[in-house]
Amino acid sequence: MATLRENLLRSLRRQGFEKVPIDPNSFCPDQLEAFKKRFGNTDYHKWFGSPCRGLGIREEQKFTDWRKYYRHEELPPDTTFSSSGVGHSHQPGCFHMTRMHHPLKGEDRTVDEIRNYPLPKFHTDALSEAKKRIEDLKKEGLASMVGMACTIWEGSWYMRSMEDLMIDMLSEDERATVLLDRITDLSCERIRIAAKAGTDLVQLGDDIGMQSTPMMSVELWRQWLKPRLAKVIAEARNIKPDILVFYHSCGFVLPFLEDLIEVGVDILNPVQPECMKFEDVHKLVGGRMSFWSTIGTQTTLPFGKPEEVKEVIFKNLRICGKQGGIVIGPTHMVEPEVPWENLVAMKEACEKFS
Repeated sequence: MATLRENLLRSLRRQGFEKVPIDPNSFCPDQLEAFKKRFGNTDYHKWFGSPCRGLGIREEQKFTDWRKYYRHEELPPDTTFSSSGVGHSHQPGCFHMTRMHHPLKGEDRTVDEIRNYPLPKFHTDALSEAKKRIEDLKKEGLASMVGMACTIWEGSWYMRSMEDLMIDMLSEDERATVLLDRITDLSCERIRIAAKAGTDLVQLGDDIGMQSTPMMSVELWRQWLKPRLAKVIAEARNIKPDILVFYHSCGFVLPFLEDLIEVGVDILNPVQPECMKFEDVHKLVGGRMSFWSTIGTQTTLPFGKPEEVKEVIFKNLRICGKQGGIVIGPTHMVEPEVPWENLVAMKEACEKFS
């Protein structure tokens, strides 16, 4: 019998499966607390039987006075900062969501300011620590996936603001080139460490879709983001040719799928049924791409009945067929509205189909 890791990798390569791979995505704080009350721990991935665990590449910890970069706004006292200086502050009634603040926002920002802005550096032990974690997971029969979300586009607009970066791109402003190149180079360095460490998968991602339309034209994406994404993926494949590339984008991304395959993406995450029909996506690229997370978190999972959850899962599994190429799971974070019975139904459906 194959290990969970072996079964997952086989399915993602569309070589069949013994057991349906399942991934519960992430739980919001309320769901995490409810799980802890039920089971006395927070390891919901183990309870679901998830075959994969994520890990990061360790960055150096250093103090930076990020507030000095926010000359256009007075930040709330409780603002926290990411390793690249992006601010987050809590807003009343927003639960776990935060308001984002952008350190390079503003028309008056110069190219030199963007070029000299401090970006994270990786710890000298980053490679050895990642390698050990990956080896430990393999001994447990689990696959490894290095997280690299916000790979290029999101990592850049978080700093510049979406509006300003979009204007920079549309007007072919040098500031867009400098910022996108710097974030791309950082992602290249991160993915080289991940590949050298031997990870099974890398989790790339930039949200380029909205509910029913792309976030930008395909032409703009091809000009600014596609070549940089191709560069990042090539860095990994030059070191570890069999690495699997997982790409996350919420929303409607149908127009980008052929291009994503062209640059080396193996797995699309998620396929939101409220934005794209799974059967349409599978018909278009199902023989060349696998899919991770297809159970709608706007509709079925929070508001459907357990039998409806199972029905959607069975339908998607039948579409994929014996070759596999699908990991069952919520298309986004499991929010407070999702009833426990529907999560149980998701687990039971995968076990029954197996």
